[in-house]
Amino acid sequence: MTIPEACQLVLEAGAMGKGGEIFVFDMGDSIKIYDLAVNMIRLSGLRFPQDIDIEISGLRPGEKIEEELLANGENTTATYHDKIMIANIKEMDASTIQQMIYDLCSLNKEINEEQTVAKMKEIVPEFISNNSRYEALDT
Repeated sequence: MTIPEACQLVLEAGAMGKGGEIFVFDMGDSIKIYDLAVNMIRLSGLRFPQDIDIEISGLRPGEKIEEELLANGENTTATYHDKIMIANIKEMDASTIQQMIYDLCSLNKEINEEQTVAKMKEIVPEFISNNSRYEALDT
């Protein structure tokens, strides 16, 4: 998606908003970062791999391949624009969230990374520690 296309979606969503909605955009098909890098090399007038090579290092701890836009049990509702949806999110009690954050901050003061990450996973059950030492805490 180009920058002008993305800006157009944001403006369109702003015009259709009534207040409080969370808009989810269809950004089109994903592309591989490898293919993007090869295209950037060629567009710069250089040759791959003669002038510039690409080194694949793999995922670093905590990195993941894809991002989740919505939590488990959440979905979207269509709008009149085929690339703009409205998220149907779970309702949460503000005082419950405030207590969870307070508990998380208290754990963090103890500098116990395992307990802090475990609490984060309790607050956000969809959070998965791909490619990290905290994978053992995933449920």
